[in-house]
Amino acid sequence: MSAIHVGLIGWGTVGCGVIEVLRENAEVIQNRLGVPLQLKRVADLDLERPRPVQVPRELLTDRVGDILDDPEIDIVIELIGGTGIAKDIIIRALEKKKYVVTANKALLAHVGNELFEVARRNGLAIGFEASVAGGIPFIKALREGLAGNRVETIFGILNGTANYILTRMTEGGLSFADALREAQEKGYAEANPALDIEGTDTAHKLAIASAISFGTRIQFDQVYTEGIARIDRLDVQFGEEFGYQLKLLAIARKADNKIEMRVHPTLIPRDHVLASVREAYNAVYIHGNAVGNIMLYGMGAGMMPTGSAVVSDLIDIARDIRWGTPARIPALAFLPEYLQDAAIRPITDITTCYYFRFAALDRPGVLSKVAGILGENNISIASVIQKGRQMEGAVPIVMLTHEALESNVQRALWEIDKLDVVMAPTQIIRIENQETGILY
Repeated sequence: MSAIHVGLIGWGTVGCGVIEVLRENAEVIQNRLGVPLQLKRVADLDLERPRPVQVPRELLTDRVGDILDDPEIDIVIELIGGTGIAKDIIIRALEKKKYVVTANKALLAHVGNELFEVARRNGLAIGFEASVAGGIPFIKALREGLAGNRVETIFGILNGTANYILTRMTEGGLSFADALREAQEKGYAEANPALDIEGTDTAHKLAIASAISFGTRIQFDQVYTEGIARIDRLDVQFGEEFGYQLKLLAIARKADNKIEMRVHPTLIPRDHVLASVREAYNAVYIHGNAVGNIMLYGMGAGMMPTGSAVVSDLIDIARDIRWGTPARIPALAFLPEYLQDAAIRPITDITTCYYFRFAALDRPGVLSKVAGILGENNISIASVIQKGRQMEGAVPIVMLTHEALESNVQRALWEIDKLDVVMAPTQIIRIENQETGILY
């Protein structure tokens, strides 16, 4: 075998990163692999748009078939994204006995189980390191580095856009709208940032990581998801007064044979290592029963970091091709016959600590009414801040609770929000700390 040939479909930002990594690191890749990893064809519908990385004209095509039908191409890279034509391209590539590498977390979250089964039937593999946490080797850590562990919890900051916005709200005193606008100006947020700020992008990634961690099929529709658009600068300020930082966290946990999968704004202690993750960086904090706590940190997106992750998959697959060991590592780390549809713990059944911000009229007895309803629902108050007028027509009352059951919290807040002295729906943010135990 003189070379392993690669076809790239999607010449966008990540595609440019892949091309640049293959060029810049060609010698080290060949020394590690034993043969050249050679880009033979690049397909894209728009071949004229200016790009930071150029490709010889003879390698370019606007026809996907030029890659899928080329018998010399061993591995197809799918980087067009979305859940439509990308699925068809991957299936066609697998049925033509070509390995696939993709960064498409949305597609894998929705139909990954189906795609992995097509790959298995054809004796092939799909590489998807770049689909979760960009340049951080998170998938490899779960599938290989932690293979001897029972992974018990994952806490992830998995969306750079959301983390940048919350960092600027914390450090720069910006409103959510201003922080989002700045993120868009700097290229951290799309013109339509819905997937990022609503938590959907993070939920896609968590669904994939949870499946690998706990030996289940991907169950994206079971991920509880809240975004950050409702976060007010007041919440950031009050959180800081209590000693917390606000992050959009992806949380996966297995306990009592049930799995929690949730994405939501979360207050974490300011001295926890995850609180130091700033701006567009990602981090994943993992607890394994043998290894204990570890954290992976780095750029979760970008041309070169994500290109690095794609190329790492290319090298892994190329090694399997060279040594005749196709699909050596199961897609979801566990052998397919041992994958399960585990019971999911609904959000109403979780137990954690809470932050409440009530918008109340400045009248005597309001605090006692609120506290009374919380007590009737088995919710114990840990701390209270009541300040002068900071909200139009109302004053903020902020409470932190001890551990409480989510269903009790929802019932109590439904009663509180009906009080004639409460002027707006209560703001609720979940807290993970030493009392909840799973961050430590």
